[in-house]
Amino acid sequence: MNKWLNRRTANVCVALLVILAVSGGFISNRASAQDEITLTMSAWDVATTPYWQAVIDAYEAEHPNVTVELIDVPSADYQDTMNIRLSGGDDTDIITVKDIPGYSAMLTRGQIVPLNDLIEASGVDLSAYSGAAEELTYEGSIYALPFRSDIWILYYNKTIFDAAGLDYPTNDMTWGEFGALARELTSGSGADKIYGAHFHVWRSAVQLGTVQDGLNTIISDDYSFMAPMYDMVTAMQKDGIIMDYGELRAGNIHYSGPFENGQVAMLPMGSWFIGTLVAAQADGVFDFDWGVASYPHPEGVAAGTTAGTLTSLAINEESDNKDAAWDFVQFYTGEEGAKVLAGTGNLPALRTPEILEIFASKDGVPVEATDALQTTTVRLELPMHPNVGEVEQILNEEHELIMTDSLSVEEGLEETTSRISEVLQ
Repeated sequence: MNKWLNRRTANVCVALLVILAVSGGFISNRASAQDEITLTMSAWDVATTPYWQAVIDAYEAEHPNVTVELIDVPSADYQDTMNIRLSGGDDTDIITVKDIPGYSAMLTRGQIVPLNDLIEASGVDLSAYSGAAEELTYEGSIYALPFRSDIWILYYNKTIFDAAGLDYPTNDMTWGEFGALARELTSGSGADKIYGAHFHVWRSAVQLGTVQDGLNTIISDDYSFMAPMYDMVTAMQKDGIIMDYGELRAGNIHYSGPFENGQVAMLPMGSWFIGTLVAAQADGVFDFDWGVASYPHPEGVAAGTTAGTLTSLAINEESDNKDAAWDFVQFYTGEEGAKVLAGTGNLPALRTPEILEIFASKDGVPVEATDALQTTTVRLELPMHPNVGEVEQILNEEHELIMTDSLSVEEGLEETTSRISEVLQ
């Protein structure tokens, strides 16, 4: 009798809950422990990128009622494909945001959901992302949370330093100290020449150091703030401290070549290069000792301030499973997802000492990585702006003119200011 009464009471309660939900005009689409739900998530190059599925597997292990299916798009076509799909009403639940121009396009078209209310309700601590979340904020709203963040650091050849009798770079080195050290490390000539440093041909290799102070960004109405960095790099090029930009361009020389050949003492580059060097050393491509240090910083800027790129997750405005998608996004971008990501040899956007220890414990990763990868602030390579694509094109063109000495630093930056001002009007 009591069991019958209990079952009857339970049935009545369920019925009342359904009535209340319907009468309220809303039935939550959050996946409860009993609901079977399938989420879809856009991604690229799934077959060659193990971390996509690794984090999903960890989530599904904790949520056995949820299945997450990856929508695989070739990396080179990713943003164009997603633009077409989303414009056509695609309802993929979770959208992976590959870069800032793509993020900017999706949010201005209203294709992804603002997350502010969800973040506040869930108590997500955005400060844990070391400034990365602020970089994704546009006009007070944030539409994605970062899960992967590659930062710029400094690679160095220990064998060259030892031969020169110089101390290794520290995690608190200014650009001025970097330049002076590079001059001390330069030696030899011809095939035996050792270059004190190497700047790859990307504009970012020079320009990122100009925005570390947070006072300036790549979107500006005056680019004269870049002059000190360009003056230093062009002087190093003129004096043979670094390889010639024109020769690197003409030879289509990848930055890995000079470093792995032992021709370069120091190389500012992204953290993604760690995995490349670990694999190359394991394959016997080179046999010298190497290390990493924090990215050099301008005078007056805190050590550990660097620039980076973000990969983040957003929720599709057309998704029928927004609540369940948010639960998944929190896991993927939070500490649990970060630990899984670090275990695959990738740098998460969330980097606690424990997470960095997981990353640094991978075979071949330099012991200095745990400290070198600690960040104070991460500035985004490209900030949010509706015209960021056009601005980047101009910056690339003017960078080449300066580095090939077709324009002086002053002339190039004046022309950059003039051209970009027209775009921003």
